[in-house]
Amino acid sequence: MTDFNPSLPYNDLPDLPPPREQLETTAILKRCIEARVAVAELKQAAELIPNSAVLVNALPLLEAQASSEIENIVTTTDRLFEYADIAEDRADAATKEALRYRTALYEGTKMVQRGMLTTDMAIQICSIIKGMELDIRAESGTTLKSRMTGEVIYTPPIGQKLLLEKLDNWTRFMHEDTDIDPLVRMAVQHYQFEAIHPFVDGNGRTGRILNILFLVQHGLLDSPILYLSRFIIQNKAPYYRLIKKVTHEQDWASWIMFVLDGVEETCTWTTDKIKSIRELMEHTAEFVQGRLPKTYTWELVELLFKQPYCRIANLVDAGIAKRQTASVYLKQLSDIGVLREVKSGRETIFVHPKYIELLTGEENVWVYYAGADTDSLDDGDLPR
Repeated sequence: MTDFNPSLPYNDLPDLPPPREQLETTAILKRCIEARVAVAELKQAAELIPNSAVLVNALPLLEAQASSEIENIVTTTDRLFEYADIAEDRADAATKEALRYRTALYEGTKMVQRGMLTTDMAIQICSIIKGMELDIRAESGTTLKSRMTGEVIYTPPIGQKLLLEKLDNWTRFMHEDTDIDPLVRMAVQHYQFEAIHPFVDGNGRTGRILNILFLVQHGLLDSPILYLSRFIIQNKAPYYRLIKKVTHEQDWASWIMFVLDGVEETCTWTTDKIKSIRELMEHTAEFVQGRLPKTYTWELVELLFKQPYCRIANLVDAGIAKRQTASVYLKQLSDIGVLREVKSGRETIFVHPKYIELLTGEENVWVYYAGADTDSLDDGDLPR
């Protein structure tokens, strides 16, 4: 499409599906198999963590931070973990918005476990992200501009009736074109949703949540643990360039290959991270049991991974100890170097530094606690 004008509403956005020859090239079919293997390995790795809450509490926060950063809403994973299980009103605006993304991901997962992705579901997800009730965009004037130059690079379709028609086609494609591989459909529906741009704000974050929910709905994942926004941040220029190529040239194949690359790379990286988390959990259990045999329980160690910013109330709520005993336990864990005691306003928080470093580090490695006995471990047991 050589005559595309980015300043005019793209009311002629083609309906789905795209031409089949663009979706089923030899390269795409080969890459699809490789990506599906990586997704299956991620799903299997997650099942080996005894308590799924360890991953479900952590990986969506990483996704929330990264997806928000794509939209220039910048907070830190430390702040997200600090405020993840308390009232959000104490957090700064960017942290609140990223935490709402995490909430939208959780709530969206519950929705797709009950039924299929729909336009109403997208509305609910975007409303949670923005912290207000939203509806499909009715007014005109929405444009996407370059952050560098201010130049208009895309004007989405206008007219609520047209947008609803486009969204109806989008949902039918997701659920009816089942002869197309789910990963290819995910890539196609993501472009289409962003091109429709149905909301005044929050479209990018809503679309990235819908990607993960699509995989959960189709049974490729059991929980929302695919940290795909990391790949997008690392590849922002090609992400936007290839979206533009679909719009201007209808080049679906390059876009689909990019998404499949992202799925495979992210799944492999996340699988590696989950393996390291499992290793660190086992090492922490052995270390605490050796240093604090009267304090140690598996439930206590597990809580340190479910709540890496731990409060006395977390132990009490989990039924591990009464308040006074819980305080003693956390101080003991701090004394042996598993936790670090920090002040946040008037409250004391016990941070699990090794786990936070593992979660937020690009390299999925960890080191032993100071003074840990490693003589009995062979090279196969050592963390990578």
